[in-house]
Amino acid sequence: MQLLEYGRKPIEFLKRLAQFIRAVAEDERIPPIDKKVLLGLLALLISPLDIIPDWIPVFGQLDDVVIGALILDYLFNVLDEDILLNHYPWGPKSFTAVKRAARIFATLTPGAVKKRLWSYQGPSGDHRA
Repeated sequence: MQLLEYGRKPIEFLKRLAQFIRAVAEDERIPPIDKKVLLGLLALLISPLDIIPDWIPVFGQLDDVVIGALILDYLFNVLDEDILLNHYPWGPKSFTAVKRAARIFATLTPGAVKKRLWSYQGPSGDHRA
């Protein structure tokens, strides 16, 4: 079942998303420090507490957008694609579309922040952020 088909079945989507997050979190190829940072960013994203309060127009939602962009950027632009594809439950067509969107969102994340956050190094030993 493709990712877009889950719009009609939100509970099924959330189950698959939880399984995906759990599988990525348990993957030993991802450095523990990166897992902790991802967990912290996810907690910030779903928490009612914000860095910038939501009642401030535009800027209130901007912190959530940047946090979401950091998570997507790590998963789809920093992490080795093979690692992610091992756990991605929605198929390669959906993966390509989400990766394209993640690349766009990655422009919202400052390079210095990414370098400071992520310790993952690709198979060749180079830092991919």
